[in-house]
Amino acid sequence: IKLNEGQKVDFQTQIDFRNVYFKYPTRDEQVLNNLSFSINAGETTAIVGPSGSGKSTCVQLIERFYDTSQGSVTVDGCDIARMNLSHLRSQIGYVGQEPVLFNQTIRENLLYGNPSATDQDIKEALEKANATRIIAKLADGIQTNVGAAGG
Repeated sequence: IKLNEGQKVDFQTQIDFRNVYFKYPTRDEQVLNNLSFSINAGETTAIVGPSGSGKSTCVQLIERFYDTSQGSVTVDGCDIARMNLSHLRSQIGYVGQEPVLFNQTIRENLLYGNPSATDQDIKEALEKANATRIIAKLADGIQTNVGAAGG
């Protein structure tokens, strides 16, 4: 696929890291050295390793919070560096191991991901996350304030 700068792409979704090198701008140490792997559509992929080995960095590269020093990250064969950034990020859902929640209700936290989400959209998201049973047990349900620590 030939891409113009900032073009939107409909994802089928295969993600490829090809000969990726990366180091954070504020650090001297190389985090990724010639990393290559593929994630195929429909597959569940785990990225494992010790703390500091680059797992979160891989996700941050996919989301374009950073760009590679060398090599490329592609989605369906398209270099993500040439994609429309807001469109790229709108196609990605990521929940980290320790997600950050704001001192607001569950509903308000969910709306940060999609401010125009309908009640039906929120219900479907909670079902996909297997959270409906837990939330149903809360006295205030989706209107429960999760507190400063997200508890």
